[in-house]
Amino acid sequence: MDYMKIHPNDDVLVLLRDYQQGQSIQFDGLDFVIKEDIARGHKLALHDVSVGAKVHKYGFPIGVAKEPIKAGDWVHTHNVQTGLDGTLEYDYQPDQAAAALEKSLATKTFQGFKRKNGEVGIRNELWIINTVGCINKTAELVAKLGNQEGYENIDGVYHFPHPFGCSQLGDDLKHTQAILSNLVQHPNAAGVLVLGLGCENNYIDLFKETLGEYEVERVKFLSVQEAEDELVEATDLLAELAEVAKADAREEVPASYLKVGLKCGGSDGLSGITANPLVGAFSDLLIAQGGSTILTEVPEMFGAETILMNRAKDKEVYQSIVGMVNGFKEYFIRHNQVVYENPSPGNKKGGITTLEEKSLGCVQKGGFAPVNDVLPYGGKVTKPGLSLVEGPGNDLVSVTALSAAGAHIVLFTTGRGTPFGGPVPTVKISTNSHLYERKKNWIDFNAGVLVEGKAMEELAEDLLDYVLGLASGEVTTHNERNGFKEIALFKDGVIL
Repeated sequence: MDYMKIHPNDDVLVLLRDYQQGQSIQFDGLDFVIKEDIARGHKLALHDVSVGAKVHKYGFPIGVAKEPIKAGDWVHTHNVQTGLDGTLEYDYQPDQAAAALEKSLATKTFQGFKRKNGEVGIRNELWIINTVGCINKTAELVAKLGNQEGYENIDGVYHFPHPFGCSQLGDDLKHTQAILSNLVQHPNAAGVLVLGLGCENNYIDLFKETLGEYEVERVKFLSVQEAEDELVEATDLLAELAEVAKADAREEVPASYLKVGLKCGGSDGLSGITANPLVGAFSDLLIAQGGSTILTEVPEMFGAETILMNRAKDKEVYQSIVGMVNGFKEYFIRHNQVVYENPSPGNKKGGITTLEEKSLGCVQKGGFAPVNDVLPYGGKVTKPGLSLVEGPGNDLVSVTALSAAGAHIVLFTTGRGTPFGGPVPTVKISTNSHLYERKKNWIDFNAGVLVEGKAMEELAEDLLDYVLGLASGEVTTHNERNGFKEIALFKDGVIL
């Protein structure tokens, strides 16, 4: 397949390979001569489009023509612009099909670590969470010393540097505390050492108040200003945590325990055709098993938000989605930024023209299930099914937010590629086979085969089986093998 029309109402073809000037395409009885070189993932006009007319892809408008477009023209940022503007008022129109997702009769399982609080982990790691950025390097050194010990039955000792926890005010400090406290409680961590400096805003005693109940044998604290030798005392505490965790064992648990975050980044023109719909199909399969999926990137819902709003399970959830979307638009306006700024340079190079186009591809990761809950930034998933969590499009910030919300794994679709990983296994899913073949050290799963003859239903089952194997510890992701495990925190206000 060299090109495709996604929806009967579309005004464009999506090219699935590079085309050179002078080559021709035959489609629907018409012959289009390529007028200039056009890269894979970009769009070709099927007919003339007048100035101000809407351009459709996926059956929805992706923008308006800002100059006349002729049949056979390359359709991109030079002749199409966003049709969006400002905050909007919405009307709840429930999508009845979303409520019809049937529960699977065949129960799938994985091998996980049951925790005392009823949650299940998929890794048995020791985590070092520092309350303040001043001691990032101390935490790094403690993690290095811990890994040198080679603790029995431990999948690794990891720290997560960040620049915050001191000189923060208001919501910024609360957000930092919420994310860090959720990571302390994450079931993938068999034990956690919380390191504080001693003089920071987010000092240990205050931070403990955000934790709620915790297992004292699995969460230890050290204020390094008070320690005689912080390295010795920290490694002693790690040894205590490792001693408790070495008795942990995997056991068979239903797939309903699994929580998976959904994220895209470095997208291209195939993201909304291959990888994102594949993740959406996976999401529906996991939810049918009683599991949970989590979608974020609020700015990349702009232009497609009504698709999610109309899948809200009830009016209350609908209102929460409206508040989240308009609240993020107001955040842009508050900082005098354009709400509907075009996608990143990499997205544009990959064939994405407007935010509407990016968003219509992005929301496909949520499949067709009802939206059961909406969480603030730093919120934690408590309901099965599909949840939305407030967060920006930034890859590191949003993957951190998904992990803190309880995701055991994040599925990360990409058409351009990226090596990074979050605190949890971060599965890179390529939109095209070229990227999969070229970046073997980055990409874990190839969705590009969907335009090469592989059936969506079959590949979605393959992805579900892969994720269950990953959860069972049978396979690891590239980010795990490379030691790429990072966090990033959202900042809105001032720093003293």
